[in-house]
Amino acid sequence: MYTVSIIGFDGALASAVTGIIDLFRLAGVTWARIHGDEPQPWFRTRLLTRDGEPCKCINGLTLVSDGAWNEPDRDDSDLIIIPTIGAPIEKVLAGNSQLIEWLGNFRTRETPNVHVASNCTGAFFLAEAGLLNGREATTHWGFSNQFRERYPAVQLHPEKLVTVDGPVACAGGGMAWWDLGVYLVERFAGPQVARELAKAFVIDAGRSSQAPYSVLQAKRYHSDAVILALQDWLDDHFRESLSLPALAARAGLSERSLLRRFRQATGDTPNTYLQLLRVESARRQLESSGRSIDAITRDIGYEDISSFSRLFRKHTGLSPGAYRARFGR
Repeated sequence: MYTVSIIGFDGALASAVTGIIDLFRLAGVTWARIHGDEPQPWFRTRLLTRDGEPCKCINGLTLVSDGAWNEPDRDDSDLIIIPTIGAPIEKVLAGNSQLIEWLGNFRTRETPNVHVASNCTGAFFLAEAGLLNGREATTHWGFSNQFRERYPAVQLHPEKLVTVDGPVACAGGGMAWWDLGVYLVERFAGPQVARELAKAFVIDAGRSSQAPYSVLQAKRYHSDAVILALQDWLDDHFRESLSLPALAARAGLSERSLLRRFRQATGDTPNTYLQLLRVESARRQLESSGRSIDAITRDIGYEDISSFSRLFRKHTGLSPGAYRARFGR
């Protein structure tokens, strides 16, 4: 059996702690019970906290620990998981400097298996410890700008639901611990056990992106007044055919300066941002109206449905039809 250690701390999201414990404890168990077979558990789990003290989660639930992560004999974990930070991130990080130092010791451990993982904003712990420097990672899309500013050495992909880079795995927003758990079960116990677990828990194991849940507002969290003014203008004119020279003239900048300042402010090129505006408009229409995909495509400034569908899938991870089926009224 593999040993999975979930790290508890005050302000953690309770469901991200207890939920992923359930997944690992019932891998190889629930499916067998459903079919009347002998259960074959694959994982032993334990909740570890500082000094073995109980941890009070953000919902007020207090969880009793199975021990302390800072005990000398706690080097036998096959997998260590950091759950979601539910309380203010800065406050939680500041109150857990010893945990961050302990996690930093894993920087020298390189194995072929993923054995350190985080869910959602738990990635801030891994990044603070230096475990994500030079690696791909993801976190909750709503905190992606804060993450990028604090950890520029991390290759952040907030559109991805799960990232894996060497021995480190990260999951995106909130309930993505489902996806992280199924992935890690597959990595350690094999695809058959993971498929059975996903079926038993009725989990959509095919998800790969949290992009359908993201919003454009995060792109406005900057202080460049010129770029903000251009973004305001684009909000009303994204349906038009717009070139880089035209946008540069509108902003009163050279094309080179516009590209540099726009990317610095938003993380995207003007063209990519324009695509996001169009996709966001299409998303709202797919969610709230019964208009045909052809009509929506033309409304947002495109003529070719197939090209638009590829673009929509690129930014959301879903085809327009699949998006409507999942999120439409």
